[in-house]
Amino acid sequence: MTSFFKRLLSMAAGLACALCLASPALAQARLATLDTVRERGFLICGATNPLPGFAQQDPQGRWSGFDVDLCRGIAAAVFGDPDKIEFRSLRGETRFAPLQTGMVDVLTRNGPWTQRRDTLYGATYVGTAFFDGQAFLVPQSMGVVSAFELDNISVCIIDGGEELERVGEFFFANQASYTEVPYEDVADLAVAYQAGRCQVVSASGRQLQAIRRALPDPSAHRILPERISKELLGPVVREGDTQWFNIVRWTLFTLINAEEAGITQLNVDSLLAARTHAVRRILGVEGDYGTALGLRPSFMADVLRAVGNYGELYDRHFGPQTGAALLRGQNALWGNGGLLYAPPVR
Repeated sequence: MTSFFKRLLSMAAGLACALCLASPALAQARLATLDTVRERGFLICGATNPLPGFAQQDPQGRWSGFDVDLCRGIAAAVFGDPDKIEFRSLRGETRFAPLQTGMVDVLTRNGPWTQRRDTLYGATYVGTAFFDGQAFLVPQSMGVVSAFELDNISVCIIDGGEELERVGEFFFANQASYTEVPYEDVADLAVAYQAGRCQVVSASGRQLQAIRRALPDPSAHRILPERISKELLGPVVREGDTQWFNIVRWTLFTLINAEEAGITQLNVDSLLAARTHAVRRILGVEGDYGTALGLRPSFMADVLRAVGNYGELYDRHFGPQTGAALLRGQNALWGNGGLLYAPPVR
């Protein structure tokens, strides 16, 4: 028994020593993200790969795009200043390691939301900022307005993945014929399509939009409205920090609720005198919905002053002025036939 207790005490001492050595790292990992961001003085945002409309740099190195404005909105919620950000483009389809290690505070666009990504890598998807899926890009000269009209065509597509299987299933279900023109990379699809190697390109809507914007005359091409897969994209945060999760989530919900309430970047200050309770709550005039998050009561108004509502973000980066307007489709508000929805502020 004496020998047993000695071994037990030795094991306990070893465990205690290991915990002592690990405690600084554990403490750092558990430090609230909001505190870390405030001590640093700026927010670090990341997104996977530059993608026109979502995140791109100009010749002076300035970032712009839907992802960037979402990041600026989070900075406005935290600091009241949308410019207190550092934006980083991360290579690869998923970038969880920089998030886990604290190299970035939030990913504003990662790989599409799946059960595996949401549960296996120590990260949590906050909500859906952009609904997407596999679609078809066609020339306007084809006269096609729906994917269900496609028949007897050649389709450029990435080889060896789910995209290829989905296209096969789609045409089989619609009893239509097609010819696969497979390529290894998305960049190859753009080159092949422009060179006339295929009549149609099939990829995610966001990739097709990037291809379309790079064409000499984007208006001569159309992304058909149907989606043959389900892809949800949105902010991702480290697992376990409920406060930061809620801050990012309610920044996104602010954009959606504001569009529904008719609050814009231009009228936000004039509406401070509004009598509508929903508007007054969003603008922080009635009730305090910021303090519980560790933010100012006016944080939602600050977000809207900085970047506008969801519709304004969408129009800014995918509207007619871009030369390649992208229909909102699934990204329209739920009351306008889309999927975009947020819980009320109350």
